[in-house]
Amino acid sequence: MAMLWKFMRVAKYSKTALPPKVRGIPTHPRHSSSSKSVPSDFAASTPCSHTVELLGKSYPQDDYSNVTEKILSKVGKNLHNKKHHPLWLIKEQVKDHFYKQYVGRRGNPLFSVYDNLSPVVTVQQNFDNLLIPQNHASRKKEDNYYLNRDHMLRAHTSAHQWDLIHSGLDAFLAVGDVYRRDTIDNTHYPVFHQMEGVRLFSCHELFSNIKDGESFQLFEQGHRTAHKQQCHTMEAVRLVEFNLKQVLTKLMTHIFGDGLQVRWVDCYFPFTHPSFEMEINFQGEWLEVLGCGVMEQQLVNSAGAQDKIGWAFGLGLERLAMILYDIPDIRLFWSEDERFLKQFIVPHVCQKIKFQPLSRYPPLINDISFWLPSETYSKNDFYELARTIGGDLIEKVVLLDEFTHPKTKKVSHCYRIVYRHPERTLTQSEVHRIHQAIEESAVRELGVEGRF
Repeated sequence: MAMLWKFMRVAKYSKTALPPKVRGIPTHPRHSSSSKSVPSDFAASTPCSHTVELLGKSYPQDDYSNVTEKILSKVGKNLHNKKHHPLWLIKEQVKDHFYKQYVGRRGNPLFSVYDNLSPVVTVQQNFDNLLIPQNHASRKKEDNYYLNRDHMLRAHTSAHQWDLIHSGLDAFLAVGDVYRRDTIDNTHYPVFHQMEGVRLFSCHELFSNIKDGESFQLFEQGHRTAHKQQCHTMEAVRLVEFNLKQVLTKLMTHIFGDGLQVRWVDCYFPFTHPSFEMEINFQGEWLEVLGCGVMEQQLVNSAGAQDKIGWAFGLGLERLAMILYDIPDIRLFWSEDERFLKQFIVPHVCQKIKFQPLSRYPPLINDISFWLPSETYSKNDFYELARTIGGDLIEKVVLLDEFTHPKTKKVSHCYRIVYRHPERTLTQSEVHRIHQAIEESAVRELGVEGRF
């Protein structure tokens, strides 16, 4: 759901995606004038024009453009629509549950599903329509992939909330790939998949089964409190909360089985971009679904549903699949190794599967240290640079040490990079080439001073 920028710890209107055609990738704007090249096959491509062609459209680049060729190569893969892929299995399980559990008056499924919406959205769709303030940290270039100042790769499926509500929908699921510049470890990847759920209620729908329900109203001219928005009645808020808790608890039970322990934290947070935090105890670990709650009424009103109140939730499909199937590394979802893929060819989407690990190949570890530039530096810039050059050969990047020189006050970072291929053994020579390319690119692109 909109706004929870660290998104799910557990846990939309275009033609079928076409392979991306890239006409140049921007270098880091602070050092784009450098003409040095990295002597490595793994170096990022040098820009050759000022446009990017993606999904049949051209996007002019500007000072906000920061999407890389490696990320663009993922656009259109649509793993959630690839039959027998583990993400497809999770999506189909959730669809099956909603289709059977929630039926309209004529026996048709209440929720419609949209799983092929374009991942290229406007900044207005991704932020403005969701009431995210102009100065909010979630808009930063360091956290997102911008095609230009006006267009970006969606950072969450919430980017389609407003449009789908505006089209007249009251209940829907939106599924798709989302893009985020983030840390590098076995549970984080710059492209992952989310499922958005939204349900709106009219006054009659919400109170029809309540004793003396005809006397209750959705809205009032009251005050915003720690328990409700200014325009909501307390009765409406409580019923929407209760319905959402039921929906998510039933969904998790459907996926993981009976016997789950469920507890709710911050069950209603009424300020802009409210959120639930649901924690489910499964096999001794607390699973968290972040990004759910009573929708901000201003958003609902602006989309044309002024007479309704609703909830929304967001689920991270990778996190659900990793727990359900015991998949240890998020990079495996992009594997084309038959030893991985064939494990998920099952006759029914709800069949129990326990992933059998591929051979565990040994890691190769290299450290890199450098003095930070005097201007603004972001760790995410370095993570993105390392991932662009090393790709899926990098398992993890950890900030080992941060040191401030007592006299010069210059700050030094030391990162540990763990190289490990999920499907084969790496050699020290190929890792050395990649690591050297990262060192040289960090100096050139980020303006750091190497301590190599």
